[in-house]
Amino acid sequence: MKAVVCELLGTPDDLVLRDVEPEPLEAQQVRIRVAACSINFPDILMIAGQYQERPDLPFIPGGEVAGTIEETGSAVSRFSAGDDVMAITYRGGLAELTNANQSLVAPVPGGMSTAVAAGFTGVYGTSYHALKQRACLQTGETILVLGAAGGVGLAAVQIGAAMGARVIAAVSRSEKADIAIESGADRVIDYSTNDLRDEVKRMTNGRGADVIYDPVGGDLFSTATRCIAWNGRILVVGFASGEIPNFPVNLALLKGSSIVGVFYGRFAREQPDDAAANRRELLQLYSAGKLVPHVSRTFPLENAAQAMNALKNRTATGKVVVIVH
Repeated sequence: MKAVVCELLGTPDDLVLRDVEPEPLEAQQVRIRVAACSINFPDILMIAGQYQERPDLPFIPGGEVAGTIEETGSAVSRFSAGDDVMAITYRGGLAELTNANQSLVAPVPGGMSTAVAAGFTGVYGTSYHALKQRACLQTGETILVLGAAGGVGLAAVQIGAAMGARVIAAVSRSEKADIAIESGADRVIDYSTNDLRDEVKRMTNGRGADVIYDPVGGDLFSTATRCIAWNGRILVVGFASGEIPNFPVNLALLKGSSIVGVFYGRFAREQPDDAAANRRELLQLYSAGKLVPHVSRTFPLENAAQAMNALKNRTATGKVVVIVH
């Protein structure tokens, strides 16, 4: 099979296209003929050796896919060959064939395109877990979403709005504001030209945000933590900026606030029943028209490096997807 392979740690431009053998199929796994693979920031961090999990070299990146089941393991009971599915793979998705544990696989709902299905589970799963289990977001609360025009950011905007929260979207450029508003944001802050802290305070009558959703990290995190409300929850989702920030814990004392980690991959492994329930609820929201996935760019498999660079350089909004078949 053809696959994009990371043979040495580095940048997307170091990836190579190879003919490789598929990995053996385990009892609880299904083998998927990949139609599309979405690109996420963990993929970029993983090929640079900067992610929490570091697979041995060489490996195939690509953490979520959509496609058709070609074969099932001996202990698989929920799926059959020929089923159209979407799946979390953690790695291995940028290939013509990949394996996924059946607990991380879901049927593609009717009417959902392949490109959308490839990028649905990861970003919406992450954001829903963050807002439901980790933040315990309540109707009427205010959530500040950083990096709101990106994949997980847009998902958080839509889910926050669906949960009845007031959503303030923070974007890095003015041209990204429209997509945030279309996704359900009540207000938008362009923090390249406006002071984030002052704007949040103004929009909340000085109270601050009840929940801060941060997939960016770096200086933006440091600024955002100073506009958290009393008893607020600061969600640490990721570090798209490439910088892991430090937090002065006296701020948590003064605000009665909590710093809450969000690691969807481990949540799905440790709490598979809860993750499955979340997926069912997300698909219900999708069917009700409350979640509208946005795929801004697609690339063929041989241009997977360009797809990663589009995400890395922040030239895309929403999801970036590699079309394999």
